[in-house]
Amino acid sequence: LNDTKILSKRLTKPLLRQNRKDEFKEVEWSEALDYVAERLKAIKDKHGPDAIMGTGSARGMGNEANYVMQKFMRAVIGTNNVDHCARVCHASSVAGLATTFGSGAMTNSIPEIDNATCLLIFGYNDAEAHPIVARRVIKAREKGAKIIVVDPRKTESARTADLWLQIKNGSNMAVVNSFANVIFANGWENKNYIKNYTDGFDEYRKIVQKYTPEYAQSITGISPELLKEAMSIYANSERSYILYGMGVTQFNQAVDVVKGLGSLCLITGQIAKPSSGIGPVRGQNNVQGSCDMGALPNVFPGYQAVTDAAAREKFAKAWKVKNLPDKPGYTLTDVVHAVEEGKLKAFYIIGEDPVQSDPDAASVRKALDALELVVVQDIFMNKTALHANVILPATSWGEHEGVCSAADRRFQRIRKAVEPKGDMKHDWVIISELSKRFGYEMNYKNTEEIWNELISLCPSYAGATYEKIERLGSVQWPCRTPEDTGTPYLFKGNIFLTPSKKGNLFAAEWRAPKEVPDKEYPLILSTVREIGHYSARTMTGNCWGLAKLADEPGYLQINPADAENLGIEDGELVRATSRRGSVITRALVTDRVTKGTV
Repeated sequence: LNDTKILSKRLTKPLLRQNRKDEFKEVEWSEALDYVAERLKAIKDKHGPDAIMGTGSARGMGNEANYVMQKFMRAVIGTNNVDHCARVCHASSVAGLATTFGSGAMTNSIPEIDNATCLLIFGYNDAEAHPIVARRVIKAREKGAKIIVVDPRKTESARTADLWLQIKNGSNMAVVNSFANVIFANGWENKNYIKNYTDGFDEYRKIVQKYTPEYAQSITGISPELLKEAMSIYANSERSYILYGMGVTQFNQAVDVVKGLGSLCLITGQIAKPSSGIGPVRGQNNVQGSCDMGALPNVFPGYQAVTDAAAREKFAKAWKVKNLPDKPGYTLTDVVHAVEEGKLKAFYIIGEDPVQSDPDAASVRKALDALELVVVQDIFMNKTALHANVILPATSWGEHEGVCSAADRRFQRIRKAVEPKGDMKHDWVIISELSKRFGYEMNYKNTEEIWNELISLCPSYAGATYEKIERLGSVQWPCRTPEDTGTPYLFKGNIFLTPSKKGNLFAAEWRAPKEVPDKEYPLILSTVREIGHYSARTMTGNCWGLAKLADEPGYLQINPADAENLGIEDGELVRATSRRGSVITRALVTDRVTKGTV
């Protein structure tokens, strides 16, 4: 963690500059935190609590620090303006699955992949994005499972699948609707399950009725024959399991598509049993945990709505404040607009690098520079920190204790392995010390004390003590009592967590993407995740060994036909320009992408 032959140099001392045109200077913790508290108080007094935004982090700081951060924003600052990178990752999964089933998490366990008889992998390249998941997919295949991959690009997962549905970019909703249409047209639906355990059937059937294979083909590019073969396997397999990734969640109509995929489980009865359900495979190691801890603008920890008066009263009493805000706060994607409108004045960023990872980086940089105060709390210097007034050095994974949540609702322990080398502090300690400067004491002795407070407020986590997690190795929520050992799969007995206790069927009309190719911008950009660099390189970019795997400045995959048409040779430098900016990179001429897509 501190070897500069392997990693970038760590942040080891607080850095401060009152004027962002000046150079940073090293200061003591007391000076840095005094300055942050003073500035935040002044902004709150002048503009109100909603002029301040904060983030949790889906990376290594753990669940306890996320809990403390959202508590600070709500109980101390007085705003629900807290979010994290799930907003541009799997927030649509939380919203979509919660509407469909009453819970926004993976319905089954990752180990259950082994015993699935059909795996429908949609917009997700498990072979390169999540090798551990991929090993289980391979194990299922070895046992005879059929693998269906839906992806516009010839990924490694698509290459090894039994069926590859090479859809057109932006057609996800039409694809899901046509899946349902084929199931109904061939009588493959589970009529008994629909009748007894679902709501909304008539409206659902009405919408998907027009998405016949022939009608949908012009939108999706999937032949009717391939579509029917895929759904015959999915609907009639004993245990079908849908896995999806950011090919679903980062696209147009993401929430609608998630609801539609969940509805496929319901109409076929492929839900509420082992190895049969739906799994959003999270992008970061603790995206699930950050959401579980309430690092979202609309829910307290445990997915208890901020609009629920009883939930607000419970948390206010526990946190010893008179009241808590009842209006959902800004999302990360609201930040640029809120700054432009003069509504947001300060941004406290923990373990996030929006300049590197968020869309439209130029607008993000402009927004950061327009703020009165930017505080960055991280382990490395990053592009966002270059716009900060204050940088607070935090400990890394491996330097602190805690709990994280795996994608399948699995609480696991984070253990301290080494001592930090430098004047860093744990994230939860930094936030607690800042809170004291507002007159609000957070006197936690360790992460277990924080965890015990958290689980006392969240019925779904109440039985998941440190002792139990240690003893069992991991615990999957819901885990409600001391005797409860956790829940490998949800909705046992077909009892959903919706008000009606039934699953909600949902379909929406397909809408074309808001931006389509034209004369000036004739190509479609499709971002991908491949071996070597993780996501937007916000973390792996700090590892010299991994940086060498991808020849800087990276590469742009382009179809041979497009390359020939544009006179581009494999390996040469090219400038890729969009409506929002441009980047210089290298061309990789390959048939892995379709014509018209890079």
